[in-house]
Amino acid sequence: METCRLNAVDPQAHLAQVIARTVAAHLQSRIDDLLPSASAAQPLKAMA
Repeated sequence: METCRLNAVDPQAHLAQVIARTVAAHLQSRIDDLLPSASAAQPLKAMA
C-alpha cells in the first residue's frame, strides 16, 4: 500500500485491478505489470 502512495496510485483501485487481472488469468511472465510502479504510468480506471 505504501508503494501505491509513493507512486500516486490509489491503493484500493490498484488492488481491485490486480485481483481482476489475476482472475482473468494474467500471464505469470508479465507479473511486473501488476506492480504499483507500472500503474503509475497509466491512471487506473474505477471498477464497478
